[in-house]
Amino acid sequence: MHHVPPAPRPCHDPLLLARAGLSRLVEPTDPTAMLLLAALGPVAALEIATGARPIRAAEHPAFVRAAAGAGYGPRQVDLRRALARWAPRAPDLDPAEDLETAARAGAWFAIPEDPDWPGALADLGLFQPVGLWGRGDRRLLGFPAARSVAVVGSRDCSTYGRQVALDLAGALASRGWTVVSGGAHGIDEAAHSAALATGTARPVTVSVMACGIDRLYPPGNHKLLRAVEAAGLLLAEVAPGCTPSRYRFLQRNRIIAALSAGTVVVEARWRSGAQNTAHHADGLSRPVGAVPGSVHAGTSAGCHRLLREGTAVLVTDVDEVLELVQPLGAAPAPDRTGPPSVVDGLSDRDRVLLDALPLTVHSRPDHLSRVAGLSAREVLGGLRRLEERGLAEGAGEGWRRRR
Repeated sequence: MHHVPPAPRPCHDPLLLARAGLSRLVEPTDPTAMLLLAALGPVAALEIATGARPIRAAEHPAFVRAAAGAGYGPRQVDLRRALARWAPRAPDLDPAEDLETAARAGAWFAIPEDPDWPGALADLGLFQPVGLWGRGDRRLLGFPAARSVAVVGSRDCSTYGRQVALDLAGALASRGWTVVSGGAHGIDEAAHSAALATGTARPVTVSVMACGIDRLYPPGNHKLLRAVEAAGLLLAEVAPGCTPSRYRFLQRNRIIAALSAGTVVVEARWRSGAQNTAHHADGLSRPVGAVPGSVHAGTSAGCHRLLREGTAVLVTDVDEVLELVQPLGAAPAPDRTGPPSVVDGLSDRDRVLLDALPLTVHSRPDHLSRVAGLSAREVLGGLRRLEERGLAEGAGEGWRRRR
């Protein structure tokens, strides 16, 4: 069942104009701007931010309460400094012209007050986008994040990484999942391409861009992004004409994470935008999967880092990705053909404890605690669980691994 598009807001709608103006005037994660917006609404926020009028005495307490409620002190949200920061852009602001520019590029502008606004973006709290400039079928904007997976990774991916991205995204798309990515070269490109080739969802794939919606970036992916527009959605939070920059790539990653049930990092260097997306997903309590690679490959160093830090779970195929993003019991467990192991079903801590247990002599819990690097409570609880599974046995005050 497809969403019925809302009646388009007229270009002179005050809310539409105000949010369009804010999308050009302020950076998406500027806390002072977002607090003004949250406390006073878009029309008042734009009037104050452009210097058209000062904040009124009756409005100031609401702004202060919003800041305190979000954990910001006076030094972090200094309105005077913020006004100086926004002043250079204010004189040239023309939101009506931006809306016309978007329309000429076949684009539209959606705002949180619209009925088809993606509800999952509310999880970003204060830093929900001011609005979304989009290309593609507007009726698809309300797609469910619960049926979407972000597939991201390095621009300079390896042949291995590209093949894994094609396999994972293609399999997800063929099973009716929307693939969300960033439209860049490398892993993003492979993810979008595979989804376009096999997808059955509506939208098939979504690309969140770091530049204005009137330009397709990178230019080398022009044909791909046109295909994404035809079968899915291109989205951007910055106004038409805005150029891509490093910080805008990092800012848009939070949107990729929020629009997805989970994020899979196929390849990522030690410091990378894909890792940034993973941390945004983790901060939103969305699961993160990482694909392992060679320990000699710099393109997988970031994946291994995410796994080691515990931010991500190791995934190697589509069934493991779906296990990660679907609630328990939502789908049958995949058919695994590998031989059963005594450690199947054990938690990581219990596996570590099992490895620490000696085979012949008995070891005291306090000694096992030091060897395994676990707390006394974790050791005692783990020993009971291992005993129930027939993997450990206790005698006197000591324990050993059961043969």
